[in-house]
Amino acid sequence: MSLFRKIFGKKSEQTEEDIPNQERGKYMPEVKLPADERFTINFKANGGKFLYCENLEEVKESFNAILDENNWHNDKVFLIDKRLTELFKDFNLNSSSKLSESTYFLSTCEYLISDDGSLLISSNQIAEKKLIELPDHFIIYATTSQFVETIGEGLKGIKAKSKAAIPTNITTIKHFKTADDKDFLTYGSSSKNLYLLLLEDL
Repeated sequence: MSLFRKIFGKKSEQTEEDIPNQERGKYMPEVKLPADERFTINFKANGGKFLYCENLEEVKESFNAILDENNWHNDKVFLIDKRLTELFKDFNLNSSSKLSESTYFLSTCEYLISDDGSLLISSNQIAEKKLIELPDHFIIYATTSQFVETIGEGLKGIKAKSKAAIPTNITTIKHFKTADDKDFLTYGSSSKNLYLLLLEDL
């Protein structure tokens, strides 16, 4: 049972799989958590902000809450994906093609990597820009059908759905803390303040 079903579904009696690994017997095999649950745990551990949405109305409500929280309603947004322009058209976003003018970056991603809580992106989202060139604040819109176990699985997925022209500039975003929170483990990486709007589509 997925994390979301556990939160929003009916409670059921505890099964063998529900017993935490630390409470399991010596010879009982460890249970591997579902992909969505592992991603959520790892993503939050990386410093990401996670907003689960059951429908598009909740996506828009959560997006508005992010803009309210940061006072970004009148700020410029770096936005490449035209589908997001349509999705959030009611907000009259002040989009800009100039990175220097933009407060935050609104985008999709290729896949959500469960094993390390990272986001796989490519030139489809960031063109040929480097992560360090992009605004410090990200709002990423994704769906639950984009969960994969590993980066390798994500790369295979990109190749399979992009047979005509495989995107370039493929990379992962893993460190989601602001510059003030950086430690020696994130030194030299492009750390972003990242919000994930995750729509249930399965």
